[in-house]
Amino acid sequence: MSPLLKPTLELPIPGARLRPWRFSDAAALARFANDRAIWQNLRDTFPHPYTTQDAEFFLALVADNQRDLYLAIELDGVAVGSIGVHFKTDVRRRSAEVGYWLAQEQWGRGLATAATKAVSEYVLARFDVCRLYAVVFDTNAASARVLEKAGYELEARMRRSITKAGQTLDSLLYALVV
Repeated sequence: MSPLLKPTLELPIPGARLRPWRFSDAAALARFANDRAIWQNLRDTFPHPYTTQDAEFFLALVADNQRDLYLAIELDGVAVGSIGVHFKTDVRRRSAEVGYWLAQEQWGRGLATAATKAVSEYVLARFDVCRLYAVVFDTNAASARVLEKAGYELEARMRRSITKAGQTLDSLLYALVV
């Protein structure tokens, strides 16, 4: 596996860094991910309730990953969230999609913004990528703000583009283009 897919990145918040996921993170992952407030802003592939079995499945998946970047957002030695970069293929091969979630108790501290900035800088410096993008539900103003503070710009409102929990919503496309 490419060491480029397993970096450790220090963040400008005391005790915070991005690092590869470990199997020993299963309990913390299950504890923090099992939150409906997180689930309601993510794709349906992110389960709710989120069990230890779900955490173990995810950790096995990312341990075997050869293509994308999956990092734990760590604070004081505990994994409190996740950030990933999914590299696109074919005609979109110079684009990558960024996604993240953070334990609710860590919201509003700048941790998601710091993680997004750090992973964006890392990817743009080390991979043949000229465009990073993220899609957020229009009801998730905090995530939109994270992207704006990380230097991403709103490119589009995609009307009625997602359905979550029986509700059809707009989504917002943000991008960082170099």
